Amino acid sequence: MPARIFQKTKHAMQSGKAHTDEWVLEFEQSEARFADPLMGWTGSADTQSQVNLTFPSKDAAKAYAEKYGIAARVHATPPKRLKLQAYADNFR
Repeated sequence: MPARIFQKTKHAMQSGKAHTDEWVLEFEQSEARFADPLMGWTGSADTQSQVNLTFPSKDAAKAYAEKYGIAARVHATPPKRLKLQAYADNFR
């Protein structure tokens, strides 16, 4: 079952940097989701897509995937760009 390895990003509502240095191994969906005819909720029989494993480093996540024979793709972390802006820029 294919998986992807990526670094967690911080939420838009998060001001701190807690848990942003963790790496996540997340399994991709192997089945399409379906709508429940009674309630209308979406569901799937695929339980692996609910599994998220966290690791302290990218190398640890790759080692875990290799140990258990998981075909994993590593997504590079985009560079962080700071948008320096002053309050006075709103009135230009």
